[in-house]
Amino acid sequence: MSLTDIKSLNISELTELLTSRGHQRFRADQIYSWLHQKCVTSFSEMTNIPKKLLSDLESICYISVANIEKKLVSSYDNTIKYLFVFPDGEYVEAVVMDYRHGYSMCISTQVGCKMGCTFCATGKGGFTRNLTAGEMLSQIHTAQKDLGIRISNVVLMGMGEPLDNFQNVVRFIRLATDEKGLNLSARHITLSTCGLVPKIYELADLNIPITLSLSLHAPNDEIRSKTMPVNKKYPLAEVFKACRYYADTTGRRITYEYAMISGVNDSDDCARQLAQHIRGTLCHVNLIPVNPVEGTGYNPSKDKRLTSFVSVLSGYNINATVRRTLGSDINASCGQLRGKNLKNKGGV
Repeated sequence: MSLTDIKSLNISELTELLTSRGHQRFRADQIYSWLHQKCVTSFSEMTNIPKKLLSDLESICYISVANIEKKLVSSYDNTIKYLFVFPDGEYVEAVVMDYRHGYSMCISTQVGCKMGCTFCATGKGGFTRNLTAGEMLSQIHTAQKDLGIRISNVVLMGMGEPLDNFQNVVRFIRLATDEKGLNLSARHITLSTCGLVPKIYELADLNIPITLSLSLHAPNDEIRSKTMPVNKKYPLAEVFKACRYYADTTGRRITYEYAMISGVNDSDDCARQLAQHIRGTLCHVNLIPVNPVEGTGYNPSKDKRLTSFVSVLSGYNINATVRRTLGSDINASCGQLRGKNLKNKGGV
């Protein structure tokens, strides 16, 4: 019999589990608090729960834990990169960033990724499995405990494609925003997708007020299909239509993430093509000098190109900014640390 990730259960499900096995209802609130507020990593830490109940839980459940395998701290800006390992030996990465408004954390939703974007280090390692909602929460719990801080903003932009793990990701969002748990504001959660169109519509219809971020990275189908294979299934016209539906349904603006790759997608003409697609919509463009990844041959755009690109978009009244590079000395973009670790262990 496979064990249940108890941290992935909401309070109603936990109550039903306990009562179905003859335990008192009020124990569910106590156990939920141990899991989501005190963030225990073992049942033995639940000191006010009867041993008989704990023994029963251990026979059918486990507590998901993200253990720190490696931790890198940037000497430039205090950005912290974690390589977490789960009990089954799988690795994921996460990054904690210190902003004036508080601490933001970029977490992973899958072990590896299926999408195969050519500029991304994660995809080079292949796909292994989805993460549970509890494993996503555990990344935050471990970082908060390790650093003695509270994470106030969460970005689902680490390893994996969140909408490819749709049910677990939605469950994570609902648990993370539970006032008895992390008590995050949904508006402080950003979900980044490469553009799985049917799931964008499905997410919109749930009307959870999170921010949707589209990993766009190209102004036309020709460039995007070469760098992002997903575009062959869901071309830009369909992706932009879905994003407009999301913005109209939720009232939340879309963020378009655009990796600036020298000589590939950073010309003024590319900026004009992009502007034609998105002008007049509720959106923001986040330009990101691409992170050099071994084997891709891609280089980040020069400052002059970035400035010109922003200027062209501004001429169409499109709000665009260049993302500040954080943790450049610790390879803070996801996938690189896991890849090196697996290579050292003879995995890839």
